[in-house]
Formats: sequence, C-alpha cells, structure tokens
Amino acid sequence: MNWNPRSLLLGSVLIAAVQAAPVPDGTWAAYGGDAGGMRYSSLTQITPGNVGELHVAWIFRTGDLGQGVKDWNHSAFEATPILYDGALFLTTSGTDVIAVNAATGQLRWRHDSKTRNDLRYSDGVSRGVSLWIDEASPRDAKCHARIYAATLDSRLLAMDAATGSACADFGEHGALNLLEGIRSQFKEGDEHRNYLATSPPAVLDGKIIIGSSIGDNRAVLEELGTVRAFDARSGRLLWSWDPIPRDASNPVYSQWSPQSIGEASAANAWAPLSVDAARHLVFVPTGSVSPDFYGGERPGDNRWANSIVALDADTGRLKWGQQLVHHDLWDYDVGSQPTLVDLVHGGKRVAAVIQATKTGFLYTFDRDSGAPLFPIEEKPVPQDAVSGEHPSPTQPYPVAPPALVRQGPITPDDAWGIAWFDTNSCRRRIAGYRSEGMFQPPSLQDSVMQPGNAGGSNWGGIAFDPQRQLAVANTVNLPFIVTLVPRAQLQAQSASSEYRGFEFARQAGTPYGMRRKPFRSDLGIPCVKPPWGMLTAVDMEHGTIKWQIPLGDTPFVHVNLGMPGLGGPIVSASGLVFIAASLDDRLRAFDTESGKLLWEAKLPAGGQATPMTYSINGRQFLVIAAGGYKGESTRGDYLIAYALSGPDSSSEPHSSP
Repeated sequence: MNWNPRSLLLGSVLIAAVQAAPVPDGTWAAYGGDAGGMRYSSLTQITPGNVGELHVAWIFRTGDLGQGVKDWNHSAFEATPILYDGALFLTTSGTDVIAVNAATGQLRWRHDSKTRNDLRYSDGVSRGVSLWIDEASPRDAKCHARIYAATLDSRLLAMDAATGSACADFGEHGALNLLEGIRSQFKEGDEHRNYLATSPPAVLDGKIIIGSSIGDNRAVLEELGTVRAFDARSGRLLWSWDPIPRDASNPVYSQWSPQSIGEASAANAWAPLSVDAARHLVFVPTGSVSPDFYGGERPGDNRWANSIVALDADTGRLKWGQQLVHHDLWDYDVGSQPTLVDLVHGGKRVAAVIQATKTGFLYTFDRDSGAPLFPIEEKPVPQDAVSGEHPSPTQPYPVAPPALVRQGPITPDDAWGIAWFDTNSCRRRIAGYRSEGMFQPPSLQDSVMQPGNAGGSNWGGIAFDPQRQLAVANTVNLPFIVTLVPRAQLQAQSASSEYRGFEFARQAGTPYGMRRKPFRSDLGIPCVKPPWGMLTAVDMEHGTIKWQIPLGDTPFVHVNLGMPGLGGPIVSASGLVFIAASLDDRLRAFDTESGKLLWEAKLPAGGQATPMTYSINGRQFLVIAAGGYKGESTRGDYLIAYALSGPDSSSEPHSSP
C-alpha cells in the first residue's frame, strides 16, 4: 500500500530488479516500478496542467483472448509491462511472452510458451515478467539480459531479452518445472491445475525468487506454499521457505497442533514479493492455510500464514514476521505487494515497509526490525463459531492509519437500490442475514462478510509518492454472502436452482463445504449503499486520510458512484495518480494533492491491470493493458500507450500486429 527532505530522495528511492542497481529516471524496470513496489515515477513531462492533452500514441494487440486454455472465461490479461533497452516486455493471458518497441508498439519478438491448453486453471492470469542482467557476460552475449516468466502450467521460463529465444543453460532447455517439491496434487488425466504462479518473480543477488498461486478451498491437503530461490543463470534451487513450520527446530512449530502439521497446506505467497538490495532481504506477503473458511483442522494462529515476513536473501531464513490475521476464516490473504519506502516518522527518516490488506488496513513496519511504526492493538472479536471451530479471541488492529473500507456490521439502514422495490428487497435480505462485523466466524446461517474476500486492497496494492509521503490505494467495498454447508447437503445445494449464482467449494477433509457470492440485488447491483470502490490517499507520516473519492461509473448511467475494481494505481513526481481498475472500462488521472479528476479515457476493454509509465527519446508514455476481467468487464487483448503530442509523434496512432 517521503519525507520533508523531499529533494534528496527523488533520485535515490527507486531500486531496480536488475541486480538491484539504481533505476535511471524514466524507466519501469520491475512489475511495481522498482524492486520495492512503490509504483512511482520521477517523470514530470505529463503534468496536472497538460494531462488533458493525452492521446493514443500506439496500440498493440496480443491476439490472445484466453481461448487457448480450456476454461478461457477464467483467464484475464492483467499484465503490467516492464521496460528495458527500448522495449516493453509482458505476458499474454495465455502466458506467451512478448516484446514490443516502446516507442512505436511494433512487435520485436514473441515467445510461444507452449502452455497446455487442455487444462482448467484455478486462476488463469499472469501479471508480468522480471528481468536480470548477467554482469559476468559480455553485453552482446546471448542471454546477457534475461526475461523470466511463469506459465499457467507451472513452468518458469528464462529468455534472451534481445531475441526471445530460450536461455538453454537455465533448468531444462530454458525452463524449470515448478511442480517439483511442492506436494503437487495434480495427476495426469486430471483437467484441473491448481498450482501456478500469477505474479512475476523477484530478482536479487543473482537469484530468482518466486511464490505461487494455489486454488482455494479444495481441501485440507493441498500443495505447499513454499517460496523458492533459484540461481538466475542455471536454475539450481538455492533455498526454500515454507510459511508452515515442518519440524521442531522452527520457533513457531510449538504453536501448531502436532496432528495438523502434516497435512497443513498453502499459506502461499501469490502476490508479488519485494526485495531490499542494501539489506539483502526479501519481503513476502502470505495467504491463508487451506481451506479458507473452516479452520477446525488447523487450530491456533497458523503462523506464518496471513503475514508479512522478511527473509534473508542468502539463506531464506526468517529475519522477522508480523501476522496480520490470526487463524484466517475469511480468505483474508495478504494479497498485495509489500511497498518499501523511506518514511518520515517521529521526525526521523525510517526505512519502512507498508503492507496493504484485504481488511482495508495499511500496516507499517520498520524494515530492519519488523517493529510497527504505528502501534497495533489486539482487539476481541466474535467467537460464535460452528462446532469444531476455535477462532482467535483477538485480531490485530493498527492504531493508524484508519481503515480504508467499511468493516462494521451491516444493518437494514445500509440497504440500497436503484428503485424502491430493489431497496426494500435488500432491506429484507439484510434483516434475515447474520452480520457481526469484519471477523465474525462463518456459520451455517447466511452471513454478510464485510470486507469480502476481494478486499479491501487486492493484488493492485498501493502506490507511494515519496515527495508528498502519500500512499494511494484502490479498495473494494463489496460485501459477500458466506455460508458453511454440512458435508451431507453440499451436493444437493450445489445442484439446486435455489442457490444459483453461488460459488461452491468442497473443503474436503472438514465437516463443511462452503458457498459464497457477492451481495447483490436481483438487478445485479450491490445491495448496500455506495461507494463500492474507492481511491484513497493516505498521509503516511501522520497516519491520516488526506482524501478519499468514489472510483468508477455505474454501468446503467454515467454516474461516479464508485464501482468495485481490480488493479492498482501509479503516481508521478509531477503530481498525478493514474489508475484504471474499475469495471467501467476507463483510465483516469487524478491530482495527487486533492484527488480531483483531471482526465479520463474510454478503453476498448476493461483495464483490470496496473498502468506503467516511462520515457523514450524524451517523450513520456503511459501504458495500460486493457483485457477485461472474467465476465465482469469488456474482454480484450489491447496494450495501449498514451502520450502528449510532440515532434516525433504521428498524427494517427499505430496499431500492431
């Protein structure tokens, strides 16, 4: 999800993912802009005064709408490109890897990843690639600069940045099998693949460090959520770290039940990792232990699930950790990249890490010690759980900043609709539901969960403006209805028309399955008052909200009520926030100081990705992947670049291929 000595930081805050060398002005060398995920650009050519003059400079179409996988409607084009040597590098929704000319949008090369198209993937997306420079090789040598990308079918590829050809010395002919060593549940003949990597790996000290995405709520016994570091040149495994302790030498092993530790699974890091080159640390956001909504088979707090941890990059050993949700029963994964910043706190400049969460909190820690910069209080939470469940008696609440989303119980007064009958229907439904606030344990009764499992903050994370000390976050205010289903009733309910629209999960190995869906009216509109999506700027020096606005127009009329959205913001030194994310197919620019809307552009498809910006030949570009999201917004395969008019710009945008 800095500094009064602002001028000192402009040239020093960005750290590249290229052996962690300083990032020159105008680049975007890693998924989050820099290796610490600030999503900040020092460029100032596009300003609040001229942003309204942006126009399409070029359009590239990948030709991949996800039809290459068996269940293509579950795939999405969510990539954020990176820039190197005049080219943008990215993955398609089918995890082919593409390089395009950053100035013109013309194709340089395309690497066919040969991803299996006969499988159904639990999360058919890839959000980008990573870059490593082999400083020991000549600049003109093959694979001097390497692009790394994970495929949907669980391979990690290494390619020559110049040509796109495989780096044969990496793994087996340029690929690693990521299914090895993680207790894969995939069997040949099974069409479902539930282990993959959706986020680009981190790069530090000649290591490629990667987490994983594991399909939720299938069972107690699933894949291991191991974080692994591989040698960037050879692909040799250098170390691994499992968030769940596996032997008695681990300091948190005694906090686990001996009966549960053998089958305990997941707690995987599916969001991007961040690295601190100076400290040789890897910052890892972890998810929940499987399954998400019943934890009777995994008593205790479940460390180090739902945590931010700092690992020694040389050994993979834990340096410090902070658990942000105890004994998760709500799918409150830590699903955003940790953001490494230099923060003014208590009159001093502190190397800090900010962690955005699905609960809507921003937690802030000292990067060296893990000590909270704003105190964290353990507060009592509801305990009325189903038989066999033992919720944590307390949960951690930061004193500051305040929550960015609604967390309290929902009452009939919160009902909303576009017509009186719609509002009355929502009011009656709320009166019949259970709602005790954010940490109410799931029940056999239909319960309103707020925030829902989409957040709060999701994988889009935050952007941080170091001059203004502002964290900018995109958040969701969409409640979900969640219900535990006794095992004997699960099959009948899932087949019944009474529960049409619900997502069902087996949660095998527990007494209960689960069903859930967004809390919407019969007209498809959220049943609670807007806004349902917000953009917030937080003063991180003082822990206060500077401004907060609805983000996104309603589909039925061009009114900004604030719609749910997926994707993150970026910020620039000139005082601009750029974000798409909302399901209304628009890209927008806001004034960083005030939150005032300054510019918007209609996209040809949903912009459920995070934009990026860079300069080529003195011209600044703004780029967004417009690919849509799984039936919620317009599907597409567009990579679109915007720029101001200039002497090297043509009168008509170029479109490729």
